[in-house]
Amino acid sequence: MTLLHAATWQGTLYSSGWTEATGGTGAVRSPATGEEIGRVGVANADDVARACGRAAEAQRAWAATSYPERAAVLRRAGQLFAQHAAEIGDWLVREAGSIPPKAAVETDTAAQECYEAAALTSHPLGEIVPSAQPRLSLARRLPVGVVGVIAPFNFPLVLAIRSVAPALALGNAVVLKPDARTAVSGGVSIARVFEEAGLPEGLLHVLPGGVDAGAALVADPHVRVISFTGSTAAGRRVGEAAARHLKRAHLELGGNSALIVLDDADLELAASAGAWGSFLHQGQICMTTGRHLVHESLAERYVQRLAEKADHLPVGDPAKEQVALGPIIDEHQRDKIQSLVTASVDAGARLAAGGTYDGLFYRPTVLADVTPTTPAYAQEVFGPVAPVLAFSDLDEAAALAGRTEYGLSLGILSRDVMKAMALAERIPSGIVHINDQTVSDEAVAPFGGVGASGTGSRFGGPAANVEAFTETQWLTVRGDISRYPF
Repeated sequence: MTLLHAATWQGTLYSSGWTEATGGTGAVRSPATGEEIGRVGVANADDVARACGRAAEAQRAWAATSYPERAAVLRRAGQLFAQHAAEIGDWLVREAGSIPPKAAVETDTAAQECYEAAALTSHPLGEIVPSAQPRLSLARRLPVGVVGVIAPFNFPLVLAIRSVAPALALGNAVVLKPDARTAVSGGVSIARVFEEAGLPEGLLHVLPGGVDAGAALVADPHVRVISFTGSTAAGRRVGEAAARHLKRAHLELGGNSALIVLDDADLELAASAGAWGSFLHQGQICMTTGRHLVHESLAERYVQRLAEKADHLPVGDPAKEQVALGPIIDEHQRDKIQSLVTASVDAGARLAAGGTYDGLFYRPTVLADVTPTTPAYAQEVFGPVAPVLAFSDLDEAAALAGRTEYGLSLGILSRDVMKAMALAERIPSGIVHINDQTVSDEAVAPFGGVGASGTGSRFGGPAANVEAFTETQWLTVRGDISRYPF
């Protein structure tokens, strides 16, 4: 069976079935070739309003459905992601510019997210609270109702399903707005999986669209929680809009994560880890290693090793050849990368590797002799750029790593694990990896950043998901009506 046969979804939205979009249709294009590889419905504010209303109606019955039934749907969804991994992965390669191993990580993680969500349905959802009065006092968690999910282009499947699956498992309905540039791999594939898994109609709506659709989703009165993954600038706007409507917004935003290489680290392993952290998926990952802080005794040799690796990494169309890096998502992002690299060189940085592009294929780039104010070091690049800065001691390393508005992921490489852990305690970060680079995620692990990287861990693991997608209600029960003096 073909899950993503175009005849099923071409030119439509998934909203109580496959329907025409009031906002018309839009092309899905391959960033590697520029060719149109599909068309999807494009939602406007009217489409969002209808979807949210239908979701609110369907949610009540779903919340009353037994947990084994909800779990069965999630398990079937996980099995379908595994069964159709090659087909979905092909879309991730062509539509998102992913290399096949990265696409495989996404499909495998999507299946795991569904399996973990299935287990979440039977997770304890409350506690007995002491009371000074003769009554049973409970704090219980109830579904919020309708969850709005806004997901980005870079890991389109994972960054959508990690909210969609647990929200559904906990008895909510979901309205998902995937990035229009990856609407099939990050939206249509999820709709088709849950359609085939037997999710009742009206509980999941997939609405690719622009800023107007996102604004309508945040403002809609039926939506009580917004789960947003994207840039810090956009996240600030989403958070402000949600606050005006007195609803919660869980924000997973940008980063400029540091990889600290201490003086006792294995140089070859460190350079390999650094290359992976900066160049995986063309650096288009929130956790990408954006700053390489290397002890001065190793810095020059580290730059040389990292530049050698960059020079030998093949760049090209991952749908046609075996490459390490695919295309940047679009010209706007490519031009941003190039402007930061150019400005950094103009400011005195040395281009040790890369710094050139052909179309949307940007060479992995290494910058040496940078300072804390070098543009590609100080700002989130979201591209395959590795700025290297030397430090002299642990105090300087901690100060440099912490000198940023972001706080998403941190890697520290050292043979002395306890020294590395002590250093990590001095640097604000939502995620810390000792003897690993900064890019890592698992369905069972809490995920989230601090500062400009977001509002903390609202993804991964039962505690984070229950907190994200339920409300707390205090409930008391007495055997008889209490007597009062009035």
